[in-house]
Amino acid sequence: MNRISLLILAGAATLMSASAASAADLLINQPAPSYGGDFGGSTGGWDGAYIGGFIGYGWGTLAGDDFDVIGVPEIDLSGWTVGAKLGANFSVGSGIVLGAEGDVAWAAIGGYDDVNDADFDINWTSSLRGRVGYDAGAFMPYLTGGLALAGATASDAGTDNTQTHFGWTAGAGVEVAATEQISLDLNYRYSDYGQATYNVGNGDSDLDLSTHAITAGVNFKF
Repeated sequence: MNRISLLILAGAATLMSASAASAADLLINQPAPSYGGDFGGSTGGWDGAYIGGFIGYGWGTLAGDDFDVIGVPEIDLSGWTVGAKLGANFSVGSGIVLGAEGDVAWAAIGGYDDVNDADFDINWTSSLRGRVGYDAGAFMPYLTGGLALAGATASDAGTDNTQTHFGWTAGAGVEVAATEQISLDLNYRYSDYGQATYNVGNGDSDLDLSTHAITAGVNFKF
């Protein structure tokens, strides 16, 4: 091998060594992802406002002491719901994330009493809630609770009446970060919508409404 070939090989080896060292430095100095991929420790990546949508399944009970309207002790309810939500989170230290969220949903949750030819349908639901979560990196478990409303219609003997229920709701869920701006949300809530007076059929009846719901959704930070 002549001198020129040896010089070329030596130069190539030097360049390869320098490139490898530079690549190693880049890998060593590359910051770890702080959101959407780090499952160990707080990140602060949950702070900020967000908007989202969800779909879910609900079931519950309509009950009352005086059932002049529908003539049965209670009616079992079930059906689907889809809605939108708006909220915000902020960290307060030690991994604790506080937040507030409001939602409104269209509902097709209802039940039917074929003996008395009476039915009951939840038309929409809404809530305004606080949240307490724990920043665990790419996921955040949380508890939530607050005010709840529902609009519903009772029907009997060819007449119907629509009323609004006011009550409370509480539950738990978990958000999982997909990207810095997008998270997936799985939630369970129990809602006691309280009592409302319906005037259909044979007269007034005070009916109590409560539901369980499991929802899955997506949130977008802005």
